[in-house]
Amino acid sequence: MSNFKRYYQDNNIVFITIVTYNRQPILVDNIDLLRNSLKSVKYNYKIIAGIVMPDHIHILIQTDKTNNYSKIIASFKANFSKHLPLNKNQTNSQLVRREKGIWQRKYYDHIIRDENDFNKHLDYIHYNPMKHLNIYPKDWEFSSFIKFVKQGFYQENWCNFDDKNNILNMDLE
Repeated sequence: MSNFKRYYQDNNIVFITIVTYNRQPILVDNIDLLRNSLKSVKYNYKIIAGIVMPDHIHILIQTDKTNNYSKIIASFKANFSKHLPLNKNQTNSQLVRREKGIWQRKYYDHIIRDENDFNKHLDYIHYNPMKHLNIYPKDWEFSSFIKFVKQGFYQENWCNFDDKNNILNMDLE
């Protein structure tokens, strides 16, 4: 058993990565269920930015209490899993833990420290279609990128192939 502990700090934005079990590409195909599962969470939070990829999501969230983000993730994952058809290839460990084999047990979190850190994580979120699918951010519909373009934060053609080198060293999955 690991001694894994999460670090909580009040009044911060948190970057979160949630990955499907064995990187199953099920999220885009179930985008309505994913969105409804995020809306069904009973805790107070705001998604500042996010992206849904076929096998993982990245979000920047802000909560009224920072330690609620673990509860938010648990609630979201449970609701999504509850409404997704049963996986017939569950392991014995998953059956014992009453898991469906949809999500990796853990997720990655990072408390945003300052504006520079925020901007790096925001870029990483919006760069994901380029990284994984060679699709420009403006052409990936499951992202907050266009919202940030409309706010003047990005140019619509941001993240051409030359921009890859600025982001490639960030591994947040």
